[in-house]
Formats: sequence, structure tokens, C-alpha cells
Amino acid sequence: MFTFAALTVTTMALRSLYRSLAIMTMAVITWTSCGPKAPVIDETFATQTEKLLIKVDTLHTGLENPWGMTWLPDGTLLVTERKGEILVFKEDKFTGEKIQGLPAVHNVNQAGLLDVAVHPNYAENGWIYISYAKHFEDSTAATTILRFKLEGNQAVNQEELIVAGPSWKGGRHFGSRIVFDKAGFLYFSNGDKGNIPMNAQNLNNAHGKIHRIKDDGSIPADNPFKDSLGTTSSIWTYGNRNPQGLIYDKANDRIWEVEHGPMGGDELNLIEKGKNYGWPVITYGINYDGTPITDIQEKEGMEQPKHYWVPSIATCGVAVVTSDKYPAWKGNILIAALAKQHIARVEMNGTTYVKEEKLLQDIGRVRQVAESPEGYIYAITEATGLLVKLLPIR
Repeated sequence: MFTFAALTVTTMALRSLYRSLAIMTMAVITWTSCGPKAPVIDETFATQTEKLLIKVDTLHTGLENPWGMTWLPDGTLLVTERKGEILVFKEDKFTGEKIQGLPAVHNVNQAGLLDVAVHPNYAENGWIYISYAKHFEDSTAATTILRFKLEGNQAVNQEELIVAGPSWKGGRHFGSRIVFDKAGFLYFSNGDKGNIPMNAQNLNNAHGKIHRIKDDGSIPADNPFKDSLGTTSSIWTYGNRNPQGLIYDKANDRIWEVEHGPMGGDELNLIEKGKNYGWPVITYGINYDGTPITDIQEKEGMEQPKHYWVPSIATCGVAVVTSDKYPAWKGNILIAALAKQHIARVEMNGTTYVKEEKLLQDIGRVRQVAESPEGYIYAITEATGLLVKLLPIR
């Protein structure tokens, strides 16, 4: 028989259960509210790529001819302008400040202030490196590597490390990118200067080459041509037409390079000690007037590109995706395309090209693409003058 006493016990038990559930619910709510929250990204105007849904966040407009970018340990972003300026960004916003006291540059055509990079041990030594076209009194110029430190926004303790000569008239094919490897060696690219392509094959000049130096500008003892009479001792590779993209793939301890071909024949190359990459003896491109440059595309002793583009996309900056924020892109190579105005996402199987996807088509002439220390992908453009950040959604 169901008694009043039984009902009372049952009611008390239910009340106890409700109180327990309420306490548990409040605990979950409290834990959730105190725990880390994933950023909520507005999906309006998001773009579906082959493997990821992304949103392009435009951080700044009004850039003129941006070339390079790098981050300081505190998150400050530095962006170079070819006319000789370095713009300062904090928390993805332009501060209105520019680094003062930089050297004068030869701002002609493709020449000017080019790349910027921080020393791997910047937190200890404070060195920032730039590549630029140094102007000489006879109106010639040469790709030059200089380092400095910051006091506020002033460039101090400037040291000129190397001038990649001889100096040259005009403003074509100056490169230039800077990367450091895990051992702290600095690599920089220098173009063939345009009007004498065979510069790239001659080891007695610095043009059309990838160079390797120590962080103080001195020459490593194991450089391939250091002890060869009449050669430029900083040369690491040669036969490179106009390499405007260079990236150190830390996970695999290797360096990727992209270079402009003439009309057709842009290249993606794996850069290896002492090797000859063929320009202008072999190429998949032709002259701008449609005439042939060479009858051959292969030759013994000369490297083949891992991939080439015909027609040209005008390859420029290059990055390797290492961030977990873009899991479907991890290990891919991103290549800035000036003429075709997109970012090429290249899938590789080891060092073998597999396929590519065009990202951000018609965003502008993409000069550089880079991955920030926080793992986000940034790009800068000419013509449209943008600094953008790619936000992964899913």
C-alpha cells in the first residue's frame, strides 16, 4: 500500500536529486565560462576553398609597393615599402609609425628596400636584417644586406654586411629575400640584373645567385666556392634568374626558392649546395618578343625545377604551412603570384609536385605570403595595396 510516509520520503529524495543536478549544472556553467573560448568568426563573405572554409580579414589598405614582412617576438609586425620605409603594426593595426634612420635606397623599378627578417636569436641580440638596393654616385646599385637594432623606432648600430656586386645600372632583377636556417646561416637571393642573363652562370659576380653568409656577414668555411680563384665566395647556388621567393622549411631542413621566368618558365626549386639551376642555358620560357632564348630545357649538370609555370604566374614570395590552424594545408607551399593575382597552394609529396589550387583570385598583385609566429597566414598586395590575414573557419 502506498502511504503518506512513503510519499514524503519520495518527495524528499526527488528534492535532493534536483539540488544535486542544479549544483552540477552550475559547476558546468562556471567551468565553461572560465575556460578558454574559441574565437567566433563571422562567416559572412567566407570563402570555401577545396579543403578549408576561410575568411579574408583586411587589416590595412593603402600600401604602395610592399615587399617583405616579419614579426618581432612581442607580436609587432614590420612591413617594408620599396621606396625605403618600414611600417610598424601592433595587434594587426597600423600604428602610424615608421622606423626612422634607414639607409637611402635606389628606388628604381624593381629596386629599393626589399626584404626584412629578424635574427633567430632576436630576443637575445636584437638584430634586424634588411636587403635593399644600395645607391652609388654613378647611379648604379647593388643588392646589399644590412643589419640594425631598434631604439624605440630608430634604426641604430647599423652594420653593412655584404654588397652583392658589381653595382649595376637600372632597376631590374634585384631579388631579394632573406632566410635563416637552423644553424643560423643567412641566405639571400639576388637577380641577374636583367640585361645580361649570363651573369647567372658566371661565378665571378654575385648576380643570379643564392648566397650564404654568417649572421655577421663573414663567409662560412664550407661554402662551395669559397676557395675557388676568381669566384664570389658567398655563392651557394647559381643559374637563378630573378629569385624573389625564399623560405626555410624547418621541419625538413631544406630551402625552397621561386623565381621569375621570362615569358613563361617561372620555377619552384629545391635549393642545394653548389648546384647550377640552369638560367639562361636552359629554361621553359621565351623572350618577351616571342623569340626563343634557348633550344634546350635540360642539360647534364643543371637542375630541373620541381615545378614550372607556362604561362607565368609571376612567382614572388613563398611560405610553407606549418600551423595546426590550417590542418588540411599543413606542409603545403604557398606562392604569391603577381601577374595572375592569387596565392598558389601547392601540394607536394616529399619534393615532388602533386597539384595546386588558386586562392584569393584577383585580390591584387600578391608580393609576399608569410606565416606568423602565432600560426596565421598573412599576405601583402600591390595595386590593391592590402595587408590581409586568412582566418580558418573549418
